[in-house]
Amino acid sequence: MKNFETLDQLRQACTELPAKDDASEQATYKRQATLLKPPGSLGELENLVGWLAAWQKKSIPTLDRICIIIFAGNHGVTAENVTPYHSNITEMMIAQINQGGAAINQLAKNANVELRVIPVNNLDPTENICQAPAMTEKQFLQAVKAGYNAVTPNIDLLCLGEVGIGNTTIAAALSAALYGGDGAQWVSKGTSTATEHTDNKQKAVDKALALHETALGDPLEVCRRLGGYEHAALFGAVLAARHLNIPVLLDGFVCTAAVAALQKLNQTGLEHTKISHLSAEKGHLLLAGNLGLYPLIAFNMRLGEGTGAATIIPILKGALACYTGMNSFKDAGLPPPQV
Repeated sequence: MKNFETLDQLRQACTELPAKDDASEQATYKRQATLLKPPGSLGELENLVGWLAAWQKKSIPTLDRICIIIFAGNHGVTAENVTPYHSNITEMMIAQINQGGAAINQLAKNANVELRVIPVNNLDPTENICQAPAMTEKQFLQAVKAGYNAVTPNIDLLCLGEVGIGNTTIAAALSAALYGGDGAQWVSKGTSTATEHTDNKQKAVDKALALHETALGDPLEVCRRLGGYEHAALFGAVLAARHLNIPVLLDGFVCTAAVAALQKLNQTGLEHTKISHLSAEKGHLLLAGNLGLYPLIAFNMRLGEGTGAATIIPILKGALACYTGMNSFKDAGLPPPQV
């Protein structure tokens, strides 16, 4: 069990990261070149296999053990009337997931993978970021630790998602704090269709940025002051996966914003991750561009729950099936293509 006693201990864990295995990655491309197809003709499917191999650190990657973890949390910023929904919806959604009735349950079942949902800080809300730091240092580190220790070392792929009323406001605030801009640049409607809530979200982001302005040069302070408990847990889970050589599929805007600070702390910090899909939240494309991580699909999804990440799992399995199951030109008794 990992424990972070101070921000400096966490900072060290974020800056001292294992690198990918270039030899394993290159071995996949060498094998792909022998398979019964024109060179490179499976496009991104070939690159995905290389990515899996690089971070699993083996030339023939596996996807036998996949885990989806959803972290849930509540937010004091809902007091700013940024959403039409009460925070008790978070608890109700957790219950639905535990009962098998949510969208993510169906996608996880379809992909035949493990699904876990973890309430963070007993769903007690953070402080209102417009009035105070979201978390104390101790609370922030405990949430990071909860995410870090939720990741087990015996999995091939980690998929991450979240549930939390108000958390797109938090994602916008984190993104603006890390990459500049204001509420209008980063905020979109989220779960509400009312202009009033969108306007209030923009105002809340701007108020929070002004209140915490002097501390925004430190990525960990950004996470502590403007993030949520589930955001901190997501950050911890991605950090753990890196230390355990586990590739990660991120869900949409909230997940991406939650872990963006890791790249600020270490420019290679998110190389073991892929953004599964481009969220319909307008800030997601801007954030992905700043990170240099481009979503694998764009299906106009904005549900959360890890649904975008779960949608990608069958694609990854298909890519790996081609890599491990196809005949080579030699197997087929055919000459290799002329290049």
